Amino acid sequence: MTTLTVNGQTHTVDAPPDMPLLWVLRDLVGLTGTKFGCGIAQCGACTVHLDGVAVRSCVLPVAAIGERRVTTIEAVGDTPAGRKVQTAWRQLDVVQCGYCQSGQVMSAASLLSSNPNPTDADIDAAMTGNICRCGTYNRIRAAIRQAAKEA
Repeated sequence: MTTLTVNGQTHTVDAPPDMPLLWVLRDLVGLTGTKFGCGIAQCGACTVHLDGVAVRSCVLPVAAIGERRVTTIEAVGDTPAGRKVQTAWRQLDVVQCGYCQSGQVMSAASLLSSNPNPTDADIDAAMTGNICRCGTYNRIRAAIRQAAKEA
Protein backbone atom coordinates (compact mmCIF):
# COMPACT_ATOMS: atom_id res chain seq x y z
CA MET A 1 0.00 0.00 0.00
CA THR A 2 1.19 3.49 -0.87
CA THR A 3 -0.06 6.71 0.67
CA LEU A 4 -0.05 9.85 -1.47
CA THR A 5 -1.17 13.42 -0.97
CA VAL A 6 -3.02 14.39 -4.13
CA ASN A 7 -4.67 17.78 -4.43
CA GLY A 8 -4.53 18.20 -0.67
CA GLN A 9 -6.21 14.87 0.10
CA THR A 10 -4.60 11.70 1.37
CA HIS A 11 -5.10 8.58 -0.75
CA THR A 12 -3.93 5.10 0.16
CA VAL A 13 -3.66 2.93 -2.93
CA ASP A 14 -2.72 -0.66 -3.60
CA ALA A 15 -0.20 -0.14 -6.38
CA PRO A 16 3.03 -1.89 -7.27
CA PRO A 17 6.02 0.38 -6.60
CA ASP A 18 6.90 0.61 -10.30
CA MET A 19 3.40 1.63 -11.41
CA PRO A 20 3.60 5.05 -13.11
CA LEU A 21 1.97 7.88 -11.18
CA LEU A 22 -0.22 8.60 -14.22
CA TRP A 23 -2.02 5.27 -13.87
CA VAL A 24 -2.29 5.59 -10.11
CA LEU A 25 -3.98 8.98 -10.56
CA ARG A 26 -6.29 7.85 -13.36
CA ASP A 27 -7.12 4.26 -12.44
CA LEU A 28 -6.79 4.11 -8.66
CA VAL A 29 -7.54 7.67 -7.49
CA GLY A 30 -10.08 8.42 -10.24
CA LEU A 31 -8.62 11.72 -11.47
CA THR A 32 -8.76 11.53 -15.26
CA GLY A 33 -7.75 15.10 -16.16
CA THR A 34 -4.12 14.03 -16.49
CA LYS A 35 -3.80 12.45 -19.92
CA PHE A 36 -1.78 9.64 -21.45
CA GLY A 37 -0.02 10.73 -24.61
CA CYS A 38 3.22 9.02 -25.51
CA GLY A 39 4.22 7.01 -22.44
CA ILE A 40 7.87 8.10 -22.73
CA ALA A 41 7.76 11.62 -21.19
CA GLN A 42 8.09 13.38 -24.54
CA CYS A 43 4.66 14.95 -25.18
CA GLY A 44 3.76 16.55 -21.84
CA ALA A 45 0.10 15.44 -21.73
CA CYS A 46 0.74 13.68 -18.40
CA THR A 47 2.30 16.68 -16.62
CA VAL A 48 1.49 17.09 -12.92
CA HIS A 49 3.21 19.00 -10.11
CA LEU A 50 5.30 17.48 -7.36
CA ASP A 51 5.64 20.15 -4.69
CA GLY A 52 4.91 22.73 -7.41
CA VAL A 53 7.45 21.44 -9.94
CA ALA A 54 6.18 20.13 -13.29
CA VAL A 55 6.99 16.44 -13.85
CA ARG A 56 5.92 13.80 -16.37
CA SER A 57 3.75 11.29 -14.55
CA CYS A 58 3.80 8.60 -17.26
CA VAL A 59 7.36 7.56 -16.40
CA LEU A 60 7.46 8.43 -12.69
CA PRO A 61 7.05 5.34 -10.52
CA VAL A 62 4.68 5.85 -7.62
CA ALA A 63 7.41 4.64 -5.23
CA ALA A 64 9.48 7.74 -6.15
CA ILE A 65 6.85 10.18 -4.85
CA GLY A 66 7.57 9.79 -1.16
CA GLU A 67 6.18 12.64 0.95
CA ARG A 68 5.93 15.13 -1.93
CA ARG A 69 2.56 16.67 -2.69
CA VAL A 70 0.97 15.87 -6.06
CA THR A 71 -1.18 18.50 -7.77
CA THR A 72 -3.18 17.65 -10.87
CA ILE A 73 -5.15 19.73 -13.34
CA GLU A 74 -8.23 19.20 -11.16
CA ALA A 75 -6.72 21.39 -8.41
CA VAL A 76 -4.14 23.63 -10.10
CA GLY A 77 -6.76 26.40 -10.21
CA ASP A 78 -6.56 26.54 -6.42
CA THR A 79 -3.03 27.97 -6.70
CA PRO A 80 -2.45 31.63 -7.61
CA ALA A 81 -0.41 30.80 -10.74
CA GLY A 82 -2.80 28.05 -11.81
CA ARG A 83 -5.80 30.35 -11.44
CA LYS A 84 -4.14 33.03 -13.56
CA VAL A 85 -3.16 30.53 -16.25
CA GLN A 86 -6.62 28.98 -16.43
CA THR A 87 -8.25 32.41 -16.65
CA ALA A 88 -5.91 33.49 -19.46
CA TRP A 89 -6.50 30.19 -21.28
CA ARG A 90 -10.26 30.84 -21.25
CA GLN A 91 -9.98 34.53 -22.15
CA LEU A 92 -7.74 33.85 -25.15
CA ASP A 93 -9.64 30.73 -26.22
CA VAL A 94 -6.41 28.73 -26.37
CA VAL A 95 -7.93 25.26 -26.63
CA GLN A 96 -8.78 23.52 -29.89
CA CYS A 97 -9.11 19.77 -29.36
CA GLY A 98 -7.94 20.14 -25.76
CA TYR A 99 -6.21 16.80 -25.28
CA CYS A 100 -2.79 18.29 -24.47
CA GLN A 101 -4.10 21.27 -22.58
CA SER A 102 -4.02 19.89 -19.04
CA GLY A 103 -0.29 19.27 -19.49
CA GLN A 104 0.19 22.69 -21.09
CA VAL A 105 -1.60 24.42 -18.20
CA MET A 106 0.39 22.47 -15.61
CA SER A 107 3.72 23.41 -17.24
CA ALA A 108 2.68 27.05 -17.56
CA ALA A 109 1.53 27.24 -13.92
CA SER A 110 4.81 25.73 -12.73
CA LEU A 111 6.72 28.28 -14.79
CA LEU A 112 4.80 31.23 -13.37
CA SER A 113 5.12 29.91 -9.81
CA SER A 114 8.89 29.96 -10.09
CA ASN A 115 9.25 32.89 -12.53
CA PRO A 116 6.37 35.38 -12.39
CA ASN A 117 7.82 37.53 -15.20
CA PRO A 118 9.15 35.12 -17.82
CA THR A 119 10.72 36.23 -21.07
CA ASP A 120 9.72 34.58 -24.34
CA ALA A 121 12.87 32.48 -24.04
CA ASP A 122 11.83 31.40 -20.52
CA ILE A 123 8.37 30.47 -21.82
CA ASP A 124 9.82 28.51 -24.72
CA ALA A 125 12.21 26.63 -22.42
CA ALA A 126 9.49 25.79 -19.88
CA MET A 127 7.03 24.66 -22.53
CA THR A 128 9.49 22.58 -24.54
CA GLY A 129 8.28 19.02 -24.57
CA ASN A 130 4.60 19.95 -24.41
CA ILE A 131 3.33 18.96 -27.82
CA CYS A 132 0.11 20.33 -29.32
CA ARG A 133 -1.07 18.60 -32.47
CA CYS A 134 -3.48 21.47 -33.18
CA GLY A 135 -0.62 23.98 -33.19
CA THR A 136 -1.99 26.44 -30.63
CA TYR A 137 1.53 27.45 -29.58
CA ASN A 138 1.03 31.15 -30.36
CA ARG A 139 -2.12 31.29 -28.23
CA ILE A 140 -0.40 29.31 -25.47
CA ARG A 141 2.48 31.79 -25.35
CA ALA A 142 0.07 34.74 -25.43
CA ALA A 143 -1.94 33.26 -22.55
CA ILE A 144 1.20 32.75 -20.48
CA ARG A 145 2.19 36.36 -21.12
CA GLN A 146 -1.27 37.54 -20.12
CA ALA A 147 -1.26 35.40 -16.95
CA ALA A 148 2.12 36.86 -16.02
CA LYS A 149 0.71 40.39 -16.25
CA GLU A 150 -2.14 39.64 -13.84
CA ALA A 151 -1.57 41.06 -10.37
